[in-house]
Amino acid sequence: MTLVTGTGTTEKRIGLRWPHVVAIVIVTIAATAGLTYWLLSHYLFVREFKPVELKPKEEQVLNSKLRELGIEVRDSGADFGLPDPEPYSEAGASREVEFLEREVNAMLARNTDLARKLVIDLSKDLVSAKLLLPLGQDFPVLGGKTLRVNAGVELAYKYGRPVVVLKGVSVMGVPIPNAWLGNLKNVDLVQVFGGSQGGWKTFAEGVEYIHVEDGRLLIRLKQ
Repeated sequence: MTLVTGTGTTEKRIGLRWPHVVAIVIVTIAATAGLTYWLLSHYLFVREFKPVELKPKEEQVLNSKLRELGIEVRDSGADFGLPDPEPYSEAGASREVEFLEREVNAMLARNTDLARKLVIDLSKDLVSAKLLLPLGQDFPVLGGKTLRVNAGVELAYKYGRPVVVLKGVSVMGVPIPNAWLGNLKNVDLVQVFGGSQGGWKTFAEGVEYIHVEDGRLLIRLKQ
């Protein structure tokens, strides 16, 4: 396009032609669609997690902890052997159970594909879980997709007893209303259900101390 000025000179004004505009719109749509697909596939519709694989030395440490709990496990490349007969004794036995976050997630990966669907995070007084739930093809709207469910539970030792508090549950990043959770959100489950005979009472009476910090869980059992 040419513009004539008052002095008789001409100036050229360059504008976007329709083909250029259409090309820009197409590129923008393609980039947006690609970004949306990446976000959905990597965050909203993640199909599986990568299982935690321990290094040989880490695996030996975990196996040692499990054996102290009476769980017989096999080191890589080793076979189970017959245990030596010995009289029962609690002398010198440790009543503390300590697991690292990597060890907890590695245990999920043993002989199961649960590690591809569930991961555990340990932080200060909080145990968090991410769970992937595949939906069948006949499920309305989201058929064939995988739901991402997050949950958090406060786990600590206060008031001379264990404290277990459901902090919340979310689906695809959307928090579930407390009413849908049976009004159990931010409720101390041990205090509410530990007064009567049952699992919560038994659990509380057997724990002397419990502590969760970044990447570490420690439980001390009573005699």
